[in-house]
Amino acid sequence: MIKEFGSIFAGYPAIEDVGFAGTPVHERFYSNEHLVSAFDDTLSIAKAMDRAGYDVFWLAEHHFQPEGYEVINNIPLLSLHLAHHTDHLRFGAAFNIPPMWHPLRLAEDFATVDVLTGGRVIFGVGRGYHTREVETFGAPLLDGDANRELFEEQVELILKAFNERSFSHHGKHYVIPPAVRYRGETMEKITLVPRPLSTPVECWQPIVSGGQRGLDFMARHGIKGLIGGGAAPGGASERIMHQWRETLAAHGRETELGEDLMVGFNLSIADSREEAIRNAQPFYEEHVKMFGPLNMVAGLSQEQIEATKDPSLAPGAGIPGVEQLAAEGAYLVGTPEEIGDELEAIQERYPGLGSINLSLAISTPAQQVIEQLDRFAAEVIPRFRPDR
Repeated sequence: MIKEFGSIFAGYPAIEDVGFAGTPVHERFYSNEHLVSAFDDTLSIAKAMDRAGYDVFWLAEHHFQPEGYEVINNIPLLSLHLAHHTDHLRFGAAFNIPPMWHPLRLAEDFATVDVLTGGRVIFGVGRGYHTREVETFGAPLLDGDANRELFEEQVELILKAFNERSFSHHGKHYVIPPAVRYRGETMEKITLVPRPLSTPVECWQPIVSGGQRGLDFMARHGIKGLIGGGAAPGGASERIMHQWRETLAAHGRETELGEDLMVGFNLSIADSREEAIRNAQPFYEEHVKMFGPLNMVAGLSQEQIEATKDPSLAPGAGIPGVEQLAAEGAYLVGTPEEIGDELEAIQERYPGLGSINLSLAISTPAQQVIEQLDRFAAEVIPRFRPDR
């Protein structure tokens, strides 16, 4: 049953001239003064979500983006700042990228913020998808097998550090602790100081392709999964829902369909479905311009991907828009009543699903993000939480 609502924000400043006919991504290069304004916008959204009664504000880790689309480079640090200005809202990592960290430094940072916020942070991990980010930090991404191997060892090490009073680790990439003398004895174990307030630590990871190796890794370590792109019947998300349930059963856990999963939807709420689609379209087009060339927009041909880089070609390239995505279940689009009806149908289809994650397309102005989330909280959430 759906009972938790959150929203994810990549962290971006005001972005002008959006849409297929607007400024190409590679021509955007903002000043530092403009880029850092994203932190003020993030704070404004966090305060609004806290007032509206949302449960979790999910933040994304990214680096080296003068184009301005994703500028939050340290989720634990920003979460601590946001927690100082809010009362109840929790802050989730969607996601920290261990290949860009030493795993024990990431574990320490999270644990420290968990203590300082009284347990208001949620851990999340991902493998990364920007070569400019991951490879610059000296970790593999182009070599997908090497990336996964490193990631899995790092996550295992982090969870040991969180959940065990003292631990050791002997792997391909890390030997913790090193066999050195300390106070006259050779170290055999080490302790994370501080450790998180509550253990075992809740951990989330994105489920992208639904590869069995990745699902087995998550189930083995008690990691929960975020599915992006909605939950249309008969689509890829539904396949993953069933595959995840079967994977948990193979690891000894019988669950309801949707349990230990969160589904992400793009949101556009208005007085009519047509208005909602019209309002969202230019920001979705900017999203496609950003993520299409990174192969993060499903269903695009190579010709369409290339067209996203050229304002003279993109508008006529036949790239699917918000209306088609809404029909496929990736967008929650329409009036509050229509969106509520759709979520109730999803709840009936996936009775174990407890969490919904909303997002507004990258480049949506912060004030518009707040207005959308406020209206959803006031007119949709009460159908699922009548005690609000």
